[in-house]
Amino acid sequence: MSYLVEQSIERLKYNNIRITPQRHAILEYLIDMDTHPTADEIYKALEKDFPKMSVATVYNNLRLFTQMNLVKEMNFGDHSSRFDFASNEHYHAICTQCGKIEDIYYPGLDDLEEVTSSLTGYDVQSHRLEIFGLCPDCQVNNRQ
Repeated sequence: MSYLVEQSIERLKYNNIRITPQRHAILEYLIDMDTHPTADEIYKALEKDFPKMSVATVYNNLRLFTQMNLVKEMNFGDHSSRFDFASNEHYHAICTQCGKIEDIYYPGLDDLEEVTSSLTGYDVQSHRLEIFGLCPDCQVNNRQ
């Protein structure tokens, strides 16, 4: 079990949340996958191991993880939320053709909220940055 899984489970236990096998599997899947899956994709990936688990179980656990700030829900306008394990602040590059999402870590933006607050007087609560373009695979496919 990875350190992030252990740390997340300890946080759930600290908040008196029961660690079910399904909850553990959903969390582990999110940590292991960097594809920013939808709830349906998570369900399909885990249904073989948990045939009695429902899609509602996945949604309910994702809602819980989001409320606890373990997971971020991302909406990109395609009417399906994607979920990202929130281990540290990062941004996203999104392919406009295939929908692939890549994480971008850029320490130069670490103080963005503080700078914005200082410049505008806003009480900044959160931010997100998304960059849209064609991924390398789609660029190659478009040339063919």
